Amino acid sequence: MHVILVYDINTEDNAGKKRLPKVLKICRKYLVHVQKSVFEGHLTEGQYSRLQHELGRVVDKKADFVIAYKLGDGVKLEKDILTETPDPTDNFL
Repeated sequence: MHVILVYDINTEDNAGKKRLPKVLKICRKYLVHVQKSVFEGHLTEGQYSRLQHELGRVVDKKADFVIAYKLGDGVKLEKDILTETPDPTDNFL
């Protein structure tokens, strides 16, 4: 499945400031860092489950916001980049 993950970690306190780099590291482990707190990539169900589990152990479910958009295999994702910046996911075969 193709996954697009977006997060917003509440960094108003020190605990949030410590969570932010942990969330970034977990997301980079599974997905491509597209922009700020936006990630995307192809994951198996098992990888997605591990990603959810790892994030669930770090994020504050009441203060932070994490959303994942999942597109099943066979669903074509059309992406339009409206600027002249390169697509960070374009280097994959």
